Amino acid sequence: MANTNQASKRARQADARRDHNSKQRSALRTEIKKFRAAMPTLERSAFSGIQSHIAKAAKKGIISVNRARRLTERLSAAFKKAAA
Repeated sequence: MANTNQASKRARQADARRDHNSKQRSALRTEIKKFRAAMPTLERSAFSGIQSHIAKAAKKGIISVNRARRLTERLSAAFKKAAA
């Protein structure tokens, strides 16, 4: 339990941020799964969309920048392989 007003407010803020970030991360994972499932039938614009969502998540700190790069690279390679 927090001892001061400031500490209790910071604890509330941390809880809210954690809940929000967790929902955002979960939504991103779901999007990636849907993209992988539908990959053979998708157009190039769909890849641009998922790439944009990954980049935004990294910029906002939902996932790390290195993880975003790794995800983008792996999805790109899989997309090229599926298209060929």
